[in-house]
Amino acid sequence: MVESKHQWKAWLYLAPAIVLLLVFTVWPIINTVRLAFLEDYNALAATWGQTFKVGIGNFVKVVSYSNFTTCLRNTLLLTVLTVPISTLLALLIAVALNSIKPLQRFLQTIFFLPYVTNSIAIGMVFAAMFNIIGLRPSGLEADSWGIINNVIKFFGGDPINWINAQSSYAANMAVMTVYIVWNALPFKILVLLGGLQGINKQYYEAARVDGTPRRRVFTRITVPLLSPMLAYVIITGFIGGFKEYTSIVGIFGEKMGPVGAPYRLNTMVGYIYQVLPETNYGVASAAALILFAIILVVTLINMQVSKKRVHF
Repeated sequence: MVESKHQWKAWLYLAPAIVLLLVFTVWPIINTVRLAFLEDYNALAATWGQTFKVGIGNFVKVVSYSNFTTCLRNTLLLTVLTVPISTLLALLIAVALNSIKPLQRFLQTIFFLPYVTNSIAIGMVFAAMFNIIGLRPSGLEADSWGIINNVIKFFGGDPINWINAQSSYAANMAVMTVYIVWNALPFKILVLLGGLQGINKQYYEAARVDGTPRRRVFTRITVPLLSPMLAYVIITGFIGGFKEYTSIVGIFGEKMGPVGAPYRLNTMVGYIYQVLPETNYGVASAAALILFAIILVVTLINMQVSKKRVHF
């Protein structure tokens, strides 16, 4: 414990970090709440002393927005699809990596590379992989079908219009699911692998002596002892899923949809960025608070479920 006469030194060392947190974290949160309840807020008018009515008009505008249900549906669907798939794949890959001794560190580095790569850059690469060049109006001919369709054709399948004009909503969501899952794997693998390496080896040795099958070892030893890490990656996965935006922009551009169907894949965060250039700060703030409330409810539900499933 720091002696009282030296506490001022501790506060002095913490002062720069506290000031930065207050300016760039605490104040923006407070200001967002304030703007959300100021109807028809205009920053330029506010500088000249104009006052604005306090109410819930901004929230009404968000909910009554014609594509609000689309934004909410896309956000929920992407989250529900990607979080379970990415968590299961990360668990299986982490278990496999933990059992491989040669080249383990090299493989860990390979799997971690997407985490340190810019999301927009990765999205552009995925867009190029799924893109079709020179697609004819009939949809049966093209100058180049792209890497993914060439692989499909190699195995005898028919090419699919993934992200180009007149592509289906299901095809668009399939591309986004693949990309988001792939992009989410590195962090989850790292966390789960660290948890696996912290499990006492005596449990596995006892199971080996008893002749326990590997599948039962996985379900009865590995998963229960890894449950705190699983709960963590699931909760953070849901939070990240509800904030999905850059991955869609990376593949479909700022219109967040294929040509001819703009904003088809718009999300809640995408809607916030969409109204900001229109100086609708109050509406954007209200949308941010609605998204915060949704994330908070989902997180509380996850934490409540985790209490019964997590073994510390």
